[in-house]
Amino acid sequence: MTDERVVLLDEAGRAIGTEAKATVHHAATPLHLAFSSYVVDDAGRVLITQRAFGKPTWPGAWTNSCCGHPLPDEPVMDAVRRRLADELGIVADRIDLVLPQFRYRAEMPSGVVENELCPVYRVSWTGEPTPNPDEVAAYRWVSWPIDFPDLSPWCVLQLDELAALGRGPRDWPIADPADLPPAAVR
Repeated sequence: MTDERVVLLDEAGRAIGTEAKATVHHAATPLHLAFSSYVVDDAGRVLITQRAFGKPTWPGAWTNSCCGHPLPDEPVMDAVRRRLADELGIVADRIDLVLPQFRYRAEMPSGVVENELCPVYRVSWTGEPTPNPDEVAAYRWVSWPIDFPDLSPWCVLQLDELAALGRGPRDWPIADPADLPPAAVR
């Protein structure tokens, strides 16, 4: 992880530099590019995951299927595919952009802050994941709407926005990639 870098952003979502992933999250975390994804199976169920207890931010929290940070010059869709494979052993059938401009800031009780421009994707896939225990402590397939205690702050905010898109995950319209933050357009 020490070699991995995240893309720092200005308020307009333009890339302004990079910082090591290992050091970017602290009390004054700069705005940076990330992504979230929701894996949806043929039955319309959504995969939620529990973050590994050794993770520096929100250890043990239940959240969306997979999230992460694109590497510098890596298309976000490629980052989604990379992290799905790394975290869950998933090779996605289809990935669709659904919330191109999602942004949030959340502070942990310890004072560590997440501050991300975080496009959200729907991933179509059916099967059982093979979680990497360094990333994922547990997983569950749940029905929509997701009603689960102790979700990560970004997941709670995303669920509100996703609910406004349609009755269920398969109804969410595909967003225009031109609406992504400038740093994410490739």
